[in-house]
Amino acid sequence: MPVIHVPEELAASQEKFNGDEGRAFIARLPELATAFLDRWELRLDGPSMYGWCALVLPVLRADGTPAVLKLQLLDEESEGEPVALRAWAGDGAVRLLDHDPDTCTMLLERLDPARMLSHVPDSRTAVLVVARLLAHLTALPAPPELRRLGDIAHAMLEQTPWALERVPDPAARRLIADCAAAVREVVDEPGDRLLHWDLHYENVLAADRADWLAIDPKPLAGDPGFDLLPAIDNRFDPDEVRWRFDAMTDVLALDRSRARAWTLGRVLQNCLWEIEDGRPVEEEQLEIARRLREARG
Repeated sequence: MPVIHVPEELAASQEKFNGDEGRAFIARLPELATAFLDRWELRLDGPSMYGWCALVLPVLRADGTPAVLKLQLLDEESEGEPVALRAWAGDGAVRLLDHDPDTCTMLLERLDPARMLSHVPDSRTAVLVVARLLAHLTALPAPPELRRLGDIAHAMLEQTPWALERVPDPAARRLIADCAAAVREVVDEPGDRLLHWDLHYENVLAADRADWLAIDPKPLAGDPGFDLLPAIDNRFDPDEVRWRFDAMTDVLALDRSRARAWTLGRVLQNCLWEIEDGRPVEEEQLEIARRLREARG
């Protein structure tokens, strides 16, 4: 029986974000991994990899083809991942080879984790890679079973008054209120494109068949403007906020006013999560809001 190593960092993040459910997931991971190695006739082919929510095992299929086995907790975000990957069918994103709907365990093509977009030293080059991928990925209409941005946006607006009462700094309150006001302007036209939602630089890997491919979508149906923020706030540079926003809206051919509103909506989402968890709002998010307030037209 293969030995399945569960990294301590993954166990800690599961406990932090998912509590008892996360601890139970970690406890059953070795057995779950062993079961899928047997079910899909896979052999381990290297050390475990992980993010904050998933264990990824390099494997070989019965015919010797390299792949990865991804094991994660089934929730409203992860259950949409195979839906999006099937829709993209390997065009701009990692290929889905097999999937178990009961556990959201997936068998994926193996990309090259040593060639990650975050390793590209020039941040502007990296931003343009993300922009071109997003232009390609969001060209598809979203499958009907995915989460809808309109529902998420309405829920955020309902939560905002409660959240503002818990922000002691008046300047921060004004910025968060401005983000909510921007969302109100577009909430009734949320869009219907297939969004990745989390396309930052570590979620873009190289492969032999393509220069860059997206991984780890947390997909939903909505306006592509809601997909811009990860490339703005990762590798954060306040002086680059406007350039990154302008470059991505140009590549994706987006209406700047709508894209600005939905990007501020994404800032609002991040702020609400911090407030809900009892943490101070990140200054980076507030700085992005300050700079994008001026990005009109």
